[in-house]
Amino acid sequence: MQKADTGLQQPPFSSHQDPYLKSRFSSDLALNQLYPVSSQLLAEKHWTPLNIARKAARYLANEEGARILDIGSGVGKFCLAAAYHQPKAQFFGIEQRHHLYHTAETARMNLALPNVEFIYGNFTQLDLTAYDHFYFYNSFHENLVDHDHIDESIDYSVELYFYYTRFLFKQLEKMPSGTRIVTYHSLEGEIPPGFNLAGSVMDSQLKFWIKH
Repeated sequence: MQKADTGLQQPPFSSHQDPYLKSRFSSDLALNQLYPVSSQLLAEKHWTPLNIARKAARYLANEEGARILDIGSGVGKFCLAAAYHQPKAQFFGIEQRHHLYHTAETARMNLALPNVEFIYGNFTQLDLTAYDHFYFYNSFHENLVDHDHIDESIDYSVELYFYYTRFLFKQLEKMPSGTRIVTYHSLEGEIPPGFNLAGSVMDSQLKFWIKH
């Protein structure tokens, strides 16, 4: 399913002409090499691919100055790629693992992108109404499996999965009409009935939602 009004047909754009930035965002391999080897090894399963980030960012950055939150931002790859391609929007990432937050901050300083901010903490500590739109690469799913965890620095449980899912569901219910969400590999339990599916790509792995 894909509708014309998602903006997915638009070509990616960037106001950044710096050769270093262009080379870093030329491929997943080039950007992943910015990170420590331990983070590079996790990239395929846990960090957003550049082509996904470009599509998601185009949909979410629908107005100048939009504040977009990545829930469970890891090493910050989505926020950095999105900020590069959509310089008129502001991208925020919340991450509860301190070492991943630190890695994201190091990458942000290396790239010197002005429209990115990373926050250390659990997303339940944030007031989500401070943001306009959201990106969600199913950061809760680790609680449902006993393998392929990013690390063992946090607790995992099925109860946590449902707690986080219900919490996000309730917070999204409070958001105003026009709020957009992009989900990637989501089970969709966090999406309230008030959100309509505007389109999907990648065999429905990447979905675009808007609150009516």
